[in-house]
Amino acid sequence: MATQRVLQWRAFARTWWLYDAANQCPFVSAYRVVPYLQGKHKPIFHPLSDVGDHVVVINTKDIAMQADYWRTFTFFHHTGYPGGFSKASAWRVHEIDPTRVMQLSVYSRIKGNLLRKGLMRRLHLFPDDKIPDEILENVSDQIRQVQPVAKRLDQYSEEEVTEFPKFFDWPEDFVKDGYKRHMTRKKPKRRYTV
Repeated sequence: MATQRVLQWRAFARTWWLYDAANQCPFVSAYRVVPYLQGKHKPIFHPLSDVGDHVVVINTKDIAMQADYWRTFTFFHHTGYPGGFSKASAWRVHEIDPTRVMQLSVYSRIKGNLLRKGLMRRLHLFPDDKIPDEILENVSDQIRQVQPVAKRLDQYSEEEVTEFPKFFDWPEDFVKDGYKRHMTRKKPKRRYTV
């Protein structure tokens, strides 16, 4: 009987989750983060109950957007007064505040009801991996990243580079860096007949 009570308190407790947003799309990451804010991973979830957890998102300055979204995606805002409409592209919003793009993508993912402000209060955003100690000591688990991040070539050791299997060896007389493309022939002029 006592074990059931412990399990029940564990389900009701608010845990703190850590999510690394480096090289992740903020719109896709919002779909991963919001269920933890709402508490959908818990067996006691109900749409009208506030049982969600805290989510700490780090490295929001290193987010990545697909295709041409930095230039073409636009955030809109209206104050409610006449002439209060404003819009800004994603790169501009990210340049002003590195956490704002992630915040707006999570905010737009949450259903617009009375619980939205409370859920957003439990979202903690940091532009880099420097987290205050009082928050870091509460973090108990980590949310898996949406997109796998590949290692750069400079992050591999010298042994790993030499042990990597080669597809072919370059010939001895081949010059890799000396090859330059020259335009040998000019385009012929087109003669249009009427």
